[in-house]
Amino acid sequence: MVIAVVFWTVGNGFYRDLSAKSEDTYEELKVFSDVLELIEREYVDEVDTKELIQKAIQGMVHSLDPHSSLLPVDDFEDLQIDTKGKFTGIGIHITMQDGFVTVISPIEDTPAYQAGILAQDRIIKVDGKPTKDLREAVSMMRGPKGTKVVVTILREGAKNPLVFELVRDEIPIQSVKSLILKPGYGYIRLSNFTGTTTDEMLKALEGMEKAEVPLKGLVLDLRNNGGGLLNQSIKVADLFLDEGAILSIKGRNDKNTKVFNATPSSVKRNYPMVVLINGGSASASEIVAGALQDHKRALILGTTSFGKGSVQTVETLRDGSGLKLTIARYYTPNDRSIQAKGIEPDIYLKQRRLNPAEISHKEEGLLKEKDLENHLEAEPTKDQSTDDESNESKEKSEKKSKMREAEMRIGPLTLEALESDNQVVRALEMLEGYEIFKNLKG
Repeated sequence: MVIAVVFWTVGNGFYRDLSAKSEDTYEELKVFSDVLELIEREYVDEVDTKELIQKAIQGMVHSLDPHSSLLPVDDFEDLQIDTKGKFTGIGIHITMQDGFVTVISPIEDTPAYQAGILAQDRIIKVDGKPTKDLREAVSMMRGPKGTKVVVTILREGAKNPLVFELVRDEIPIQSVKSLILKPGYGYIRLSNFTGTTTDEMLKALEGMEKAEVPLKGLVLDLRNNGGGLLNQSIKVADLFLDEGAILSIKGRNDKNTKVFNATPSSVKRNYPMVVLINGGSASASEIVAGALQDHKRALILGTTSFGKGSVQTVETLRDGSGLKLTIARYYTPNDRSIQAKGIEPDIYLKQRRLNPAEISHKEEGLLKEKDLENHLEAEPTKDQSTDDESNESKEKSEKKSKMREAEMRIGPLTLEALESDNQVVRALEMLEGYEIFKNLKG
């Protein structure tokens, strides 16, 4: 009976297939059943059987690679919201900082923004209930459009807590932000790949292409872009390519082995491009950077990307949870696997920081795919400091650095901030230099 419970969770077909194909597998499942029964009967404390089974499934899936996992119902719903491109709530990006639910940035033109909630505000209550957990705080602030929610905030410099009564609204998840660096030179920051990303990109490009001074060069910023939907990364790359492969994926099954090709565009985008990447550029953003690099369509500037060269699919399970499973490796147009390697920039340039102490022992303070336990290899194969005070200071510096980077990535886009960004400045110089050389006459 216990075995039936386990495999009803992941689907009847899977159970039948396993029992028919492998007597050894069936014997191991009986061992699992025996262990579960012993725990239920003999363990010192009473246990939740459902929770044990979920943890067993999670452990099984996690042992495969870092990106395969069982998504509980709440996590699965969050993933669907992130990829859909909108949700209903008050419109803020938040994080946990020093034990408080802290605002990274209000989203422009949302209830929170219009009410005057600011970055670094600490949310201590929602509808009178204390906020101790980030997920719980998100859940309390989200809700049906048109309903009210009361948010209590601590703000530096304010003697008493501030109380805001807000009306929830539909909040778009904006993945693309753009502005003109100089007449003829555009900048687009792509923060992740959602269901609306390509439409947002087209809107931004068309706005700059139809400006008084036509677009002569573009900086595409993929730094700290952790990825998202595969089909959107293909469509974004296709905006700048007219022929040839964008990427190929190779899985164990034929259905997971494909080549995705570029299609001719009605708009010829022949202007030069510089793409910015760093250790936080992963997955879908690496697909775009790799395709543009291999086709010599763009110059890649920055530091080596994360190195996530695998493709995941998410299957809905019968209890509302989701199973995220790695089904293939992907390869750039030149058949490069970047798994655990990353995209190497054409021009290596670190982002300059205001305080050198904010740089951690790892490059840019960012973990890479190769640092993750159980990470996939590029190809399938056949076979602490003693100075506590110093550590505490370093930890605080790293927290501030991460908060500042988060504000840069998801906060308002300003020309002033970009003018102090050495990688953006260098990219613009290259585009201007290209225009000068192009116009030289021999």
